[in-house]
Amino acid sequence: MPVFFEKIGTNVKKGMVIRMKAVITVTGKDGVGIVAKTSTMCAEYGVNIVDISQSVLGEYFAMIMIADISGMTLQFSSFVDKARDLGTSCGLSISVMHEEIFNTMHHI
Repeated sequence: MPVFFEKIGTNVKKGMVIRMKAVITVTGKDGVGIVAKTSTMCAEYGVNIVDISQSVLGEYFAMIMIADISGMTLQFSSFVDKARDLGTSCGLSISVMHEEIFNTMHHI
């Protein structure tokens, strides 16, 4: 089991656990099993979904997940590729972004 540190603001407390997170977005035409396929992929690679919101607007599906990637069993870039490939095979757009990048991009 990996050992991490908890990041609190700009300080890191020794001996604590860092919960590395990612933002996963899924968009496209609605269909059966989108949530199941996405969550199955996450579980397969040790990614824990900690929050999820999904909506169907007419025939369109939109979902955003916050996932704990601390226990991920492959490199982050490989997980991004797997998610994109799953999306392509299902006719969806699936993107994965590290939480720190997401926050930086949306910081005013």
